[in-house]
Amino acid sequence: MQHRIALYAGSFDPFTNGHMDILRKADAEAMRGAIQAAVDAEGLPARTVIHTGLVADYCAQHGIRWYVRGLRNSADYAYEENLAQVNHLIDPSLETIYLRSDEPAVSSSMVRELMAFGKPVGQFVPGSVQKIIESKPH
Repeated sequence: MQHRIALYAGSFDPFTNGHMDILRKADAEAMRGAIQAAVDAEGLPARTVIHTGLVADYCAQHGIRWYVRGLRNSADYAYEENLAQVNHLIDPSLETIYLRSDEPAVSSSMVRELMAFGKPVGQFVPGSVQKIIESKPH
């Protein structure tokens, strides 16, 4: 039986419940410290990696054929579709799969802005990520 591997990549700065929602829906098998802890706590069979190169190259090197991306709105779709087309030019066998988030208002930039104003963000990030955020000097 051939394993089906998908990649869900992003800066995740910080990793939010919206990202976790996409992971839940993707049932990911190919996705580091706090993020891995959050994924493990959800019982998802996923692995976190840090890669600083092109996503399409990483996927090709690891035999990954599906690239999972989360969408909150039509602006996300327009942006993601452009990236998908470029990735497809780099690796024609790479297919991008879009999943809609049930938490469309949650974004990393929104969480960073709340943090900058000293607002609590625990309802927007997994507990393991919240611990890291709270341990950093503001």
